Amino acid sequence: MAFKTRPPDKGPGKGLARSKGLQTKAPLKTNASLKTKAPMKPGAGFSAKPPSPAEQRQAQQKALQKATLRVLEKAQQEAAERGVDLSEWETEFLDSVSERVKTYGRAFADPDKGASGSTLSARQGVKLKEIRKKAATAKPKPDTEP
Repeated sequence: MAFKTRPPDKGPGKGLARSKGLQTKAPLKTNASLKTKAPMKPGAGFSAKPPSPAEQRQAQQKALQKATLRVLEKAQQEAAERGVDLSEWETEFLDSVSERVKTYGRAFADPDKGASGSTLSARQGVKLKEIRKKAATAKPKPDTEP
């Protein structure tokens, strides 16, 4: 135990006394891997200005657009890999939605049809989910070569 209680006959001093002295004789050890070899770039670290709310929104919107495009491409790839024949409408739907997301950042214009921050409307999301389910549940066609 680092502290001992003082006996009452020692007077009205402090209630606790240190049993050992502080151990400060040995110098502090430094880790060589923590030393930086190259100086930090200007503007890096804690002195860098945090992004503004508008910049944060733009970054989130770009990330959402990229994620939507990846999902659309993945739906087409899954259908092609499994040999699922998408209808002409489904193929055109995937192409037009991805084109609108690339051009305008979202695939619908009416704010009543979806959330203000989303890239797909509610119906477009449902249709995309149906296409992905169709591709996922279909059995792969066997490759038969003549």
